[in-house]
Amino acid sequence: MNTRLWHSGPEASAPEPADVSVSCHRRLRGPYTGAGTLMRALVPSVYDRRPDLVDRHAIEILSVAPELQDRIGAGPQTLTSVATPEEQTRVYAAVRTRRLAHGLVELLVAYAQLSTPGALRLAFADADEADHTDQEFLAILLRRTQGTRVAVSVSSRGGNLTDELAAALDRYARPADVPAPDPGPARDQDRLLHAYVDSDGTSDDPDELAAYRAADPDTRARLHDERAERLRRDGDLSLRLGAIPYHLEHGGDPAAAGGDALYEAVYHCAGMGFWHAILDYAPRVRALVGPGRAEVYAQVTGKMSSALAFLGRTAEAERFYLEVRGRYALPLTQIFTGYALSMLYTRLHPPERRDHVVAKAYVNSSVTVATLLPDPELRTFHTVFQLNGLALVEMHLGNLAESFRLVDEGLDRMERELPVDRHRLHRSALLHNRARVHAALGRPAEALADFTAVIALDPNYPDYYFDRADVLQKLGDDAAALADYDTAITLGPPFWELHYNRADLRARSDDTEGAIADLERVVELEPDQLDARVNLIGLLLETDAAKAALPVLEEGLRLDPDDARLLQLRGQLAWESGQRAAARRDFDLALDADPGCVPALASRATLLFEDGEPAAALRDLSRAIESRPDDPDLRHNRGHVHQQTGDWRSAAEDYTHALTLPDADVPELLRQRARCHEHLGDTTAAESDLERARAASGPAVAVGAA
Repeated sequence: MNTRLWHSGPEASAPEPADVSVSCHRRLRGPYTGAGTLMRALVPSVYDRRPDLVDRHAIEILSVAPELQDRIGAGPQTLTSVATPEEQTRVYAAVRTRRLAHGLVELLVAYAQLSTPGALRLAFADADEADHTDQEFLAILLRRTQGTRVAVSVSSRGGNLTDELAAALDRYARPADVPAPDPGPARDQDRLLHAYVDSDGTSDDPDELAAYRAADPDTRARLHDERAERLRRDGDLSLRLGAIPYHLEHGGDPAAAGGDALYEAVYHCAGMGFWHAILDYAPRVRALVGPGRAEVYAQVTGKMSSALAFLGRTAEAERFYLEVRGRYALPLTQIFTGYALSMLYTRLHPPERRDHVVAKAYVNSSVTVATLLPDPELRTFHTVFQLNGLALVEMHLGNLAESFRLVDEGLDRMERELPVDRHRLHRSALLHNRARVHAALGRPAEALADFTAVIALDPNYPDYYFDRADVLQKLGDDAAALADYDTAITLGPPFWELHYNRADLRARSDDTEGAIADLERVVELEPDQLDARVNLIGLLLETDAAKAALPVLEEGLRLDPDDARLLQLRGQLAWESGQRAAARRDFDLALDADPGCVPALASRATLLFEDGEPAAALRDLSRAIESRPDDPDLRHNRGHVHQQTGDWRSAAEDYTHALTLPDADVPELLRQRARCHEHLGDTTAAESDLERARAASGPAVAVGAA
């Protein structure tokens, strides 16, 4: 076995014994085995000292260690979190686990500040056997604890790591020697067998594994069942995601007991957005129960297909949806698979595979079956749900009025035909969708009313504030939009998109310092968000903070050496520091990467003009104008080059066009056009432009006036 060990943090060269050591082996507790065990070890003491810190991260803590609810309370509740399984209609995107990981890391960094003056030392074993959630958490932990008082050790048994975790270990941790294992006292076959079972199948001791394999199958099954029963008595929910289903899967009744336990794990993980884990559980359920248990087989296959779709493996998802659709004539199976296939074709497939007409055909079939359900409540709920899917397809087809009608009538039908205390989550989803359709139809006031209504129904759901802020900006109420972003940021784990949008609003409101802080937050959370990185560098350069911009730029180019925008910015920095040759090289590289990169074209044009190459400068400016015909500065600059080469007529044409564009420098453009008119012999036009320029510049102020 090729065991490997890495250390990171302030004691990486000579680490002290860990304060907390955990195994990440997914067979123990499924997703977040390592992170959840760490939270169970640390959170009670943190809660005693700083309950506010725990409350701030309650969603993250309870998502990975639900057993702590009895200790810290339920945390902020939403209609999603309190919905019964049969009323759960919202699914989390795969990126939710990244948000949870960021929140946990920030909790640990804050806790380290509360602890002793030394480092908080954390050790994670069996990283290669961890679920994707733990590997993602470890990668983010290693990156974001650099320069903090958190020291991290990670070990693996030599198996596969995710690309992200492997890269993080390579960059942020040092390989270390692996201590020789203690063989311990000699044990007979019976003790070795019991040890393997009691390890919940995670032992890498070759003697224990050999004893397990050599044991009588009935004895093995009995030991698995006994171990499962002991774990069930412990009551920890997370054990039902790892060890308990593992033991029942290998116990005396694998098809029934094992299949049911894994089925329960699938449903829990689907509700939490732990999609990678479902790709572990679901095939095991399918193998245990077989197609004969139609409802279980169909539902688990549906969850597996959803996991594949949300993880970008949409072709595989479609194949499995079609399998159960063709295998079973169950009405609900036909409804769900028709809806799911519709969503693949209208939203989830890669753009080249999307076909909204096919999507409409699938969801129409689901609508038809839903209208035939015998139970009135189920008939109403499922019909409205499918019509909501049809509304999305109609929106993608450009039929906004029809999309609005479907959502509006669906909401009205639920209000009329269903008890007021039922399906509250889906009512809120319909109201949210109607708000978005209002916005798409150019009805911001109506959209605002619906967003405000849905927030009243579900005040702890951050996405609603995010969407309402966009509408508020369209209505010109930037202060209220900013307040909504501020609120949304407090309602859940870190959400980089909120900071990105708030940065844009702050920049437009001349709060450059606030915009920089938000963009720094974005690249701290997700370094590969290059749009945010480019905007951050631009704002730093605007505030003459070139020294602060340089490491941000260098990290961006490490992540993407061929990003044209970053190459152009490096050229700009070189130019401003007097390195003209280096600047020219970077502008050339940027344009090799993206021939339409307007900032690089404009910057290179200026260099070319200054170096006595006006024809080449004109070519670059003309290419830039083709990409941005409504940029007044580009027209102004090209007019200047024409003017300097004596082409007064072309210069006048560029200045004239620039004057029609928003944000143009009207006084200067008029003054320059006046010079052109003068050289072209039209003194009347020249005098008129000068008079207009004086008027546009405002009243003159006499020298020395008070």
